[in-house]
Amino acid sequence: MFCAPDASNQIPDTIKAVPWIIDYAIVLERMREQRMRCHYYNSGAFGFTSDVGVRHVGWIGPDDPTIRQEARELAIQIPPPHEQNLAAMLRRAWLEQIGTPAWVMPKSHWAHELQHGSGDWMPALLEHIGIDAGHLAGRSNAAAIEFAPEESPLLEHFARRLLEMLHGSDFLIAFPRRPVICALHHHKQLWWSSSDEQLINELCAMRPSEAT
Repeated sequence: MFCAPDASNQIPDTIKAVPWIIDYAIVLERMREQRMRCHYYNSGAFGFTSDVGVRHVGWIGPDDPTIRQEARELAIQIPPPHEQNLAAMLRRAWLEQIGTPAWVMPKSHWAHELQHGSGDWMPALLEHIGIDAGHLAGRSNAAAIEFAPEESPLLEHFARRLLEMLHGSDFLIAFPRRPVICALHHHKQLWWSSSDEQLINELCAMRPSEAT
């Protein structure tokens, strides 16, 4: 793994570190250790193995008629501004309930995102958070971008822009050594899955007014 240089003068001066790129082999090994498996080869589409008891909760923005009824019963409607509220809630949940680094990865792979899926805007977003898009463009896997807790403003910004701009792709946020993942869906939704009962209860109780 290696650290990408800061390529944006818009990042606050108080942020001294920038995110790291974590090689996919390391991501795969760590996720397997956390009893998760990848649903599609070389992708970031991870989920818990079938022998793990898991609960789910979704934070959803605009009403989405495509959500299945069984999933809708697990969803909490988040009022507008949807992207801002969801990203702020994600940041607060990460800092207060989870605390480990956060790994963000596409549920496809980076070569697809940067050449086809989101190629017209994703490179600029990566540069803004200090990642050279060239380090990811040739990777036909879902290497993770690692954010440390002190980089939480960068993760909030990154998540908000994904929620604003994604039209067909989804991303996954994983938390090394914690049994929880968060799927960032292009319909402006965050879906949490965890085997930690207390953590899911805390996520179910969160509301936007607490995150701003």
